[in-house]
Amino acid sequence: MLPPKKQYKSFSSQVMGINNIAKIASTVGFLLFAILCYLRTCTAIGTILATNNTVKDGDTLVSVGDDFALGFFSPHNSTNRYVGIWYNKIRPGTIVWVANRDTPIADSSGIIMIDANGNLVILDGRGGAIWSTNISTLAKIAHAELLDTGNLQLREVDSANTTKRILWESFDYPGDTHLPSMKLDADPKRKDRTQRLTSWRSASDPSSGNFSSGIDPQKHPQAVIWDGADIHWRSGPWDGRAYLGIPDMDYMYLDGYNLIKTSEGVVQISYDYINGSFYSRYVLDSLGMLKQFIWKEENNSWLNTWSGPDTECDLYGRCGPNGRCSMSSSPICNCLKGFEPKYSGEWNSGNWSGGCVRSKQLECEKNGIGSWKRDGFFKMERIKVPNFADSLAGGSLKECGDNCQKSCSCVAYAYDTMIGCIIWRGDLVDIQQFARGGVDLYIRLPASELDEKKDRKIVIISTVLPATLILLGCVYFLWRWRAKQRERKEHHIHNNKEGKNNMLCFNMYNSAKAPNDSSDGSNTLNDGVKGTAGPELPLYGFSVVAIATNNFSDANKLGEGGFGIVYKGKLPGGQQIALKRLSKSSGQGLEEFKNEVVLISRVQHRNLVKLLGCCTEGEEKILIYEYMPNKSLDAFLFGPSTKEPLDWDKRFHIVEGIARGLLYLHRDSRFKIIHRDLKASNILLDEGLNPKISDFGMARILGEEQILARTTRVVGTYGYMSPEYAMQGRFSEKSDVFSFGVLLLEIVSGKRNTSFCQNEHISNLLCHAWQLWNEGTALELIDPALGGHYEQEQVLRCIHLGLLCVQEFPKDRPLMSSVVFMFGCDILTLPAPKHPAFTGISPLQSDSSERNHENFSFNDVTITDIIFLGR
Repeated sequence: MLPPKKQYKSFSSQVMGINNIAKIASTVGFLLFAILCYLRTCTAIGTILATNNTVKDGDTLVSVGDDFALGFFSPHNSTNRYVGIWYNKIRPGTIVWVANRDTPIADSSGIIMIDANGNLVILDGRGGAIWSTNISTLAKIAHAELLDTGNLQLREVDSANTTKRILWESFDYPGDTHLPSMKLDADPKRKDRTQRLTSWRSASDPSSGNFSSGIDPQKHPQAVIWDGADIHWRSGPWDGRAYLGIPDMDYMYLDGYNLIKTSEGVVQISYDYINGSFYSRYVLDSLGMLKQFIWKEENNSWLNTWSGPDTECDLYGRCGPNGRCSMSSSPICNCLKGFEPKYSGEWNSGNWSGGCVRSKQLECEKNGIGSWKRDGFFKMERIKVPNFADSLAGGSLKECGDNCQKSCSCVAYAYDTMIGCIIWRGDLVDIQQFARGGVDLYIRLPASELDEKKDRKIVIISTVLPATLILLGCVYFLWRWRAKQRERKEHHIHNNKEGKNNMLCFNMYNSAKAPNDSSDGSNTLNDGVKGTAGPELPLYGFSVVAIATNNFSDANKLGEGGFGIVYKGKLPGGQQIALKRLSKSSGQGLEEFKNEVVLISRVQHRNLVKLLGCCTEGEEKILIYEYMPNKSLDAFLFGPSTKEPLDWDKRFHIVEGIARGLLYLHRDSRFKIIHRDLKASNILLDEGLNPKISDFGMARILGEEQILARTTRVVGTYGYMSPEYAMQGRFSEKSDVFSFGVLLLEIVSGKRNTSFCQNEHISNLLCHAWQLWNEGTALELIDPALGGHYEQEQVLRCIHLGLLCVQEFPKDRPLMSSVVFMFGCDILTLPAPKHPAFTGISPLQSDSSERNHENFSFNDVTITDIIFLGR
């Protein structure tokens, strides 16, 4: 129950000089304040001044934006009074912090005030201090203010009410709740600087409970929940983007969750949202569960979006040392390969705490130096790695394994691209098998344990191989016979139709159904359009396209890539065309071919290339497009120096056209289409240098309410792929926004993103642009070929937009709708960009690189993106 009877707006008073007039005014003002407060009709204040006001039980102190309130409250089923902070706009109020949690007041006589030493104190009815900020440094004038973040700050001020320093703040003394922008520190050298959430003892008792949560600042930091001094749950190591032991941490890029290590070695954990229109909190409850809640306005309730520990296997060390826990197994605990229960009787009865021990001694332990070569490693997939991880040199998975094998104390290793080589010595504690996510763990075993598996393989191979060869021989002869029959039939049809009708039609919905992408969590494009009318697309015979291209002569060749060759051609009616002939060794197979045909035949926009037809005769896969006389954008940007450079007006026209084309794919077409391979070579230019986005073989459709999808087969071009797609297979509209940002910076600079690979100081164009931006010399990024002929503010705005689009976290990047709007609205100020992805700046390093510079940073307006809040 929260009993506040009033709400107060905040103001800040000036401390007046000491003279007769001031004394009279102060006396009168204080008497009026006391009378009004006695009658419970006064207006409370957002700032508590040291000389002339207090907050009594029944009054509330409200932050400037009305988001949070501070006052006295009683928990449910309790008459004790506490001073707490709660959400002001939510009824009933949800407590996020309690001051006197271990020293309640028995009645409603409590008062909050600032004493003569500048400390914020809570007094009971007898005037005794039952809680204090307890700062040792005196302050002549101090005031306390409740911020809209939920942080209560005590500040020293001067006579003009200007803050001199922060003396104390509630965010440094967390309760059971972690709020956005609150940092939890963990100092491995000083425990007094380590901050933890501490649970309530029960739902009606906010006193300190048994459970606490924070960061374990070991070599590989991880989030931990402690039950007293014992570990209750852990997240697994932080790899710079997510915790390895939380497979559902898919939306970290959207949440803005972050963990950094300062130059002093202090580890800080925090999270924040670019969209501040909703409330979010992490709470450690009295049962030891850390839960994330999102306030759902439409339901007027808190939605629990994540909890940990969530299953029995999440509990720390559930299966003891060298045991593996899996919720899909029965029983859930099993010994690792090469291990057996330490106490078989207890193990069989369901008491797994004793764990497992090795069945056979390691060769290196038994026979000493040199015998480590006879030990091997057994691979376990999708694993929550054990606790007490250490590091070892090794720039690759193989080097990591080789170095571990040479050290007999190294009993297991794993390799993560962000962390590097991780090893374990001694018992392997708290291993969990995931259905998805996790990493591969390699466990050291003696050669005899591995040979048993090899012997089984030899038996299987010697039995199955002869039968398999006979079967393959039969299949081959059957295939050859059917191929000859098909050739005769096609030859017959060709002779009957030659000269009569070289152009056929087929219904794409019926004839080009692409199979499900088994590696994708999303539908293929054709699956995404089921139920819609399938347009008929011209299907040309192979002889027609061969004649049109002069039998695919080199003179007609326009370009060549990994997918195949593009030729220039002319149809019998005189229409010029471009043909993309997919090679048999192309990464784009029949599925990508059908994918592109189905998609591009259904979308029409002036900035998307138009598909005129296709050819699928025999093993040929050919796409026929409208002809673009100026070829692709990369030929102008990165082609020979003899080619006429694009002036700035043309470049800006191209940028705007690409943005409009992407906006159409994301929002204005009938389907939400993610291109996944946007790059300069896939932007074609017509005779008027109008840009047209091409190559939809890798594109995917998302559902109307879906903003994120996953694939285990990452396709695209390195240098243009966003970090969450390249490293985790997560793609969304923001993936295309990242590619657009790279393309935008390439258009401005005339340089490829990957053209800096030989530079030891700058790894890519994004790093170069970010460095110039921070130095206030962003204009140095501009292509020298422009010769100074450009509108400076427009170019700077493009660089600013490009940096916004390539920010590391998707939640920080604007949507294409915002990008198009910002291109057309010169008076709109832009938010300051954060550091781009792939710049070599690790989230585990200091965040000093994210400083803002006044030269080109405009932070008056923030862009609000709608993000998916579920997990």
